[in-house]
Amino acid sequence: MINCSTATLSITMDFRRINNLPPYVFAEVNQLKLEARRAGEDIVDLGFGNPDIPSPGFVVEKLAEAARNERNHRYSASRGIPNLRKAVVDRYQRRFGVELDPETEAINTIGAKEGLSHLMWTLVQPGDVALVPEPSYPIHIYSAALAGAEVRRVPVLHRADYFEHLHEAFLDSWPRPRVIVTSCPHNPTTKTVELEFFEKLVAFAREHEVMLVHDFAYADITYDGYEAPSLLQVPGATEVGVELYTLTKGHSMAGWRVGFVLGNAQMVGALAKLKSYLDYGTFQPIQIASILALNEGDDHVFDVQEVYKKRRDVLVDGLNRAGWPIERPLGTMFVWAEIPEEYNYMNSMEFTFHLLREAKVAVSPGIGFGPSGEGFVRFALVENEHRTGQAVRGIRKALDKLTAE
Repeated sequence: MINCSTATLSITMDFRRINNLPPYVFAEVNQLKLEARRAGEDIVDLGFGNPDIPSPGFVVEKLAEAARNERNHRYSASRGIPNLRKAVVDRYQRRFGVELDPETEAINTIGAKEGLSHLMWTLVQPGDVALVPEPSYPIHIYSAALAGAEVRRVPVLHRADYFEHLHEAFLDSWPRPRVIVTSCPHNPTTKTVELEFFEKLVAFAREHEVMLVHDFAYADITYDGYEAPSLLQVPGATEVGVELYTLTKGHSMAGWRVGFVLGNAQMVGALAKLKSYLDYGTFQPIQIASILALNEGDDHVFDVQEVYKKRRDVLVDGLNRAGWPIERPLGTMFVWAEIPEEYNYMNSMEFTFHLLREAKVAVSPGIGFGPSGEGFVRFALVENEHRTGQAVRGIRKALDKLTAE
């Protein structure tokens, strides 16, 4: 008789890809926020960019209707059902005047993060170089890094010529970069560009045979008459690049996880081949409801813009009156704020902790977006105007306390 109860086997496990990931800075802020709330404190959370605006009601109703059909509970298509791909290319034609083939130049992804992560698996491998913006939404950096590429970070500075920084970084890199990742309007800096930027970038990519990936997550969140251009508006862009589009922000459908990769047929085809091995696509009722969002959701997108604009104005105008000079961003659902000069003896983590303790306001420290984010914090416009005003009053008191010390 074999006694299996006394013997134990200890195995040392080495998770090599995960070991390359840095500590998640935002986790420290989240832990302090959680502890404060458990202690009964009312924390205004402007840290995590989790859209709070409800999804369109008519789209939710369509989802419920489609979910009641048992046939929609089967495996779906990893590329997205044909009518969904047609709906997104139709929206691009209406919005940007861009003609795309839904069969070869469009694919549905389970949100933009999944799309970008799997796309990078097809584009780069160990030994390749990718240029990414910095400070940056973390997935822009780590999608390439986890695929094995060497990542070169290009500074995104509010008043600097971003194209010149990209141009210099490309020429200074060896081996030459295989992929250039951009994202405008940009998270976290809110930087915006005009179509001329993409015209230069496409010409450069064609000359140097480099692939372009543009994350257009904030395509629909713009203000004050500014309209964000699409990379794909540039003639020849589909020869060298793709664009990621999503329903997360403009349609306020974050938890639905509906994204798209659009553009170059070879890049889209490579992603489609990879996804055919990895997933069966988004739950089909979500795809069916998303068709309605794309075809009939423009009024909702406008309403979402107006909500974020009002929150932006309450926050920025209030902080300016409190003595914290901040410009109104033209895009995204964020405000990127340099720590006032008189308080910059604190780093962004220390300043964030001070706001959490004294103002009862959670923000994101700039260092969490990369070294060049140091000296800044990011506000997410995810609380209503009343709560945003409450945050401004708390921050004013917290700054006054620092001044008095």
